[in-house]
Amino acid sequence: MNTMIESSPEHQITVLLVDDQAIIGEAVRRMLAGEKDIRFHYCNDPLNAIQTASEVLPTVILQDLVMPQMDGLTLVRLLRENQSTRNIPLIVLSTKEEPLTKAEAFGLGANDYLVKLPDKIELIARIRYHSRAYINLLERNEAYDALLKSQQQLARELAEAAEYVRSLIPSPLKGAIQTNWKFIPSTQLGGDTFGYHWLDQDHFAIYLLDVCGHGVGAALLSVSVINVLRSQSLPATDFHDPARVLTALNEAFPMANNNRMYFTMWYGVFNKNTRKLAYASGGHPPSVLITGNEREKAQVVQLMTPNLVVGALPGISFKGAVADLGTYAEMYVYSDGVYEVNQPDGTMLEREAFIQMLLEQNPDEAIDSIHRKMCALQGSDAFEDDFSILQTIFHQA
Repeated sequence: MNTMIESSPEHQITVLLVDDQAIIGEAVRRMLAGEKDIRFHYCNDPLNAIQTASEVLPTVILQDLVMPQMDGLTLVRLLRENQSTRNIPLIVLSTKEEPLTKAEAFGLGANDYLVKLPDKIELIARIRYHSRAYINLLERNEAYDALLKSQQQLARELAEAAEYVRSLIPSPLKGAIQTNWKFIPSTQLGGDTFGYHWLDQDHFAIYLLDVCGHGVGAALLSVSVINVLRSQSLPATDFHDPARVLTALNEAFPMANNNRMYFTMWYGVFNKNTRKLAYASGGHPPSVLITGNEREKAQVVQLMTPNLVVGALPGISFKGAVADLGTYAEMYVYSDGVYEVNQPDGTMLEREAFIQMLLEQNPDEAIDSIHRKMCALQGSDAFEDDFSILQTIFHQA
């Protein structure tokens, strides 16, 4: 019983014999005639060997060493120099068992050496052995190419999704309320997004959320939440009350209905008449408020309320708080991807160190400066998580 290897039609075992003697070609053909999974091709002119190989796509080449048109060792070298044949297994056929000739053939790239005519069983076994290895190589390369194409397609989809998320972020503001921001999606695209808008002529809403996980799914959830906030479409919800907003979002976006995804969030509402900032956070890093009569003497307040992440546990109520803003007030809302970077010593930057870094920046250049510092700190401008930071300066009316 013949032992056959499974191979796709594109990679059927295919033998190309290059030998000027037709009698050898016929003998090898007869040896392989009963092997249903092996195709046989014969080339009697070594000058046509490479062209024939490019047409029949052999999985193994049998090649004579003594031919009048071309020295066999020269053909070995040419086959190995040619891009289309350099990896095809090559079995040299010789009339003699000569160690020096063997060594030279192997040195030029031959895979095997047989004295012709070899035994049928041995020849078939070697053909199958070398073809199996070559077919595995072809299939591995095809799998790699398919994976690469898939990754490239995914990268394009992630880039499109990131651009869509970016398009939803409002333009920086100037005037009584000044905003500046930076949004740099990670290579896998996280679930960050943020925004701000006037609820009415006196109240200004600011929000930033970070969906767990990465990819298009996380981005879609973040976009859904942002659209709800922008359209104020949560039923029976006072969007002037941050605690109620988070409570309503928790009910509207349970992780059980969103592929087990939840999100952290910070939401605040500024009253321009009272200069009070109502806020609530759900599992999110605290916003940094720098406020006082002037920046040089301002106090630093971390704005956070002790709530769970949003969407994890239905039926709970979120708590809020209120901060008084002085004559000078500057605030930063950010995701943990901004400061959770690996330092040269392998440790991750602590949040307190990041906050201290914020205080040392010129407000007019703080966002860009922090970005540059984080890139330098980790030695790369590519982030493992989305880099999202929003600066708001509340000028005195």
